[in-house]
Amino acid sequence: MPSPAAPEPSRRAVLATGTALTGGLLASGPAAQATAADRTQAPPVRDPWRTVLDDADLVWQRMPTAWYEGPFLGNGFLGSGIYAEPGASSTAVRFNIQHSEVQDHRPEFGSLFGLARLPIGWFTLEPVGAVTGLDWRLSLRHAELTGTLTTDRGTLELRALVHNDRSVLAVEVTASEGERGFRWVFHPADAISPRAAFKPLPDGYRGNPPAQVTDHDGITAAVQPLLAGGQHVTAWRERTRGRTRTLYAHVAHSYPGTTALGRALTAVRRAAQLPCSALAVDHRAWWHTYYRKSFLSLPDARIQRFYWIQLYKTASAARRDAPVMATSGPWLEPTPWPNTWWNLNVQLEYWLIHGSNHLELDAVTRALSEFRDNLTQETPAPYRADSLGIPRTTDPHLVNGASSTLMGYGVGIPGQDPPTPEVGNLTWALHNVWLSYRHTMDRSIVRDVLFPLLRKAVNYYLHFLEPGPDARLHLPATFSPEYGGDSRDCNYDLMLLTWACRTLLECAELLGVKDPLAPRWREVLAKRVPYPTDANGFMIGADIPFAKSHRHYSHLLAVYPLYEVTGRTPDERALIERSLAHWVGFEGALQGYTFTGAASMSALLGKGEDALGYLGELMTRFIQPNTMYQESGPVIETPLSAVQSLHDMVCQSWGGVIRVFPALPAAWKDLAVHDFRTQGAFLLSAVRQGGTTRWVRLASEAGAPCVVRHGIAGPIEVRDERGRPLSHEDAGDGTVRILLRKGEAAIVTPRGDRPDLTVAPVRPNGDAPRWGLPRI
Repeated sequence: MPSPAAPEPSRRAVLATGTALTGGLLASGPAAQATAADRTQAPPVRDPWRTVLDDADLVWQRMPTAWYEGPFLGNGFLGSGIYAEPGASSTAVRFNIQHSEVQDHRPEFGSLFGLARLPIGWFTLEPVGAVTGLDWRLSLRHAELTGTLTTDRGTLELRALVHNDRSVLAVEVTASEGERGFRWVFHPADAISPRAAFKPLPDGYRGNPPAQVTDHDGITAAVQPLLAGGQHVTAWRERTRGRTRTLYAHVAHSYPGTTALGRALTAVRRAAQLPCSALAVDHRAWWHTYYRKSFLSLPDARIQRFYWIQLYKTASAARRDAPVMATSGPWLEPTPWPNTWWNLNVQLEYWLIHGSNHLELDAVTRALSEFRDNLTQETPAPYRADSLGIPRTTDPHLVNGASSTLMGYGVGIPGQDPPTPEVGNLTWALHNVWLSYRHTMDRSIVRDVLFPLLRKAVNYYLHFLEPGPDARLHLPATFSPEYGGDSRDCNYDLMLLTWACRTLLECAELLGVKDPLAPRWREVLAKRVPYPTDANGFMIGADIPFAKSHRHYSHLLAVYPLYEVTGRTPDERALIERSLAHWVGFEGALQGYTFTGAASMSALLGKGEDALGYLGELMTRFIQPNTMYQESGPVIETPLSAVQSLHDMVCQSWGGVIRVFPALPAAWKDLAVHDFRTQGAFLLSAVRQGGTTRWVRLASEAGAPCVVRHGIAGPIEVRDERGRPLSHEDAGDGTVRILLRKGEAAIVTPRGDRPDLTVAPVRPNGDAPRWGLPRI
């Protein structure tokens, strides 16, 4: 029912809402706590995005010695990791140069060898003297590295960026007198799958021939021919302007043609006409706009900095038109994982784009749509007419090639082993597409991508789903990622199949489609066997209990991220708690993403202290000095998924209800969020002060039903941005339904309260070291 009438807020307060929530945010301090009327006398303070971003900058006052320690630059295509040259830490600094499009093209050797990403090479900055110190800063706000390298002969002042649009690495160096003789040297890498250093080579496989280095009117090019045809080319030149020398480098890839050389030379020639300061203008403009799409501030300084670094890292590694992120993003290093992994890595890498309001980075939806025909060829031949699947590993075009345990697992056939019948990966990937739809309410995503692909993914399951003696529908043996062993009624597949059938029915209704398979989808939901459980919680499957340490939560997907099992009843909640405790109770194989998954499941249960505890374990045990992560080789999904865990603590919107601050630990008494994107295409802004939610604002982009669990104790008021009461209905449990049309916004406050509606950075609870390698 509508709330009783209450005095309207002052016009000044309403105007403050309109300006503060569209970019005129104020920093923390007295101004942020003043009344709207007092704010007119408050002194101006810095831009809040600048405040949090500058605070999050990484610093180096010790020389990084590996990718896990050093600065990193990128634009989704070109990437550079910066650290001391191995074996020459006092005489050279490595600027790795890698590219997400550079790969081999020999499908007969599979995705792990014949289609693998290929290393390109690196530049070494070689001073005249021996390095004695450094002072570097990676500016998140500008996406630039600046600082000084000190030697026993002088200093080198650095400025480096990977240009957002031009895909050029530009490194500007201003040398003191004693260092004017410094030099740049390019070292081409062997064009062979990085997996060759970890695993046996397939019969007949060999590396590509060496690169050929040639000069082209002052531009040098390292041309790497490929045995399969095509090439990749690294082109570079130096320009001198006064005491400053600038290196410009670009990478291009072409297959099967040899156009990469011309494109690389053109890119370097054009970029080299501009000094670094001129190149930085539109580069900075893109990054400044990027960050302003959302805002989050919390009182744990270390975690807040980590959060903003991950947003920088994501935009350095991902763009909608770039390849779906491989395991190490664009920063290829020696690794046994030299391609794209679809049984967890991709899904975790992209979750954060939704809440942080960065759908412009969604390469998953684009790639699954663009390369769907390739998935047909990756599906076992007898089922290609109506089914689709995605292999465990693919190249950027979703091609796996030869499917063997040596060269890359393909899509298995349930009930047959070998190959390992991992069949749910496409369905899980399409859950990411569904999230993109739900956070935008863009029907074209459903019509053009989600519905047709999910329909065929489910069709593959339907070929094997059969009734048992109990009249329930059962799956033959399939594989739960990474646990080992095949099991009937594998929870990984049953959980994904359940979500998929429910989603297909909802999509058909949304699109007005009378699909002939709808009765079969309903039958699956009504008759499929219950998820196998035992005294310890969810099993791997009917034949395999969960009985050993296991990093993956493949047997728990119905809890998270599918939210099919959410603790609606005491028994269901107890099942989740029992399963979670049993899973993380086995030490030995746990890895970083174990703790991000556990944090998000704890957040689902409203256990903020537990969620924070799991993130603390992640930070202490696994996260490296520059916030990167490794498991046998560099992988980047875990730090990125930690941001989603933070999102789940701050806001959840599954099941048609927006939950504001559902799982905050007691120490986070103050928190501010702005333009956090939720399911239903709402932008959420909210402030918590002194452990109390002061206000909540929801702006509707699609006119979807608005149901919000606001977290405000006692009676509330719901008003529009002009201060007029909005019709709303109390749904119980601190939840209200608000009628909002597309383009409208609602502000929820305690009745009679007129809080300051400014979103601002909150004060940290204490000091924390910066990320990077600050002075000890």
